[in-house]
Amino acid sequence: MLDATDRKICDLLQDNARASSTEVAAQVGLSVSATNDRIRRLSDNGTITGWHATLAPEAFDATLCAFVLLDCAYEGEAAAVTALKARPEVQELHHISGPHSYLMKLRLADTAALQRFLTTHVKPLPAITRTETIITLSNDKETPQIAIQDADDV
Repeated sequence: MLDATDRKICDLLQDNARASSTEVAAQVGLSVSATNDRIRRLSDNGTITGWHATLAPEAFDATLCAFVLLDCAYEGEAAAVTALKARPEVQELHHISGPHSYLMKLRLADTAALQRFLTTHVKPLPAITRTETIITLSNDKETPQIAIQDADDV
């Protein structure tokens, strides 16, 4: 169970993973060594799963954001998921409820790259029975951060 201090540390690190231990310690009211111990424990127990830089898609010719709904046959589904997870263009792959099997988020250069990706890497997978693609026109919010509730609200 995370206490209020753990939650505050996680919230601070979500905003700025490059914050120094001294900065985090000052904001949560702990010593630097106690803060480092908590951060190490949060990493060791899987609460903090990684340290990442958030990149501007336009800097890497990946301005097209598309969501693809995938319908899968049970036979070969695991192999299809493994193949799709291995592709760097796939930012997210969610097993979903409803009429579709998966929701996949892609970042690519343009619609031609999207068509090539679907033709080369998705549709040849034997388990894929149908795809439906949604292309975003603009991006008003995109974040990897999660909302962290206060310990009292949990």
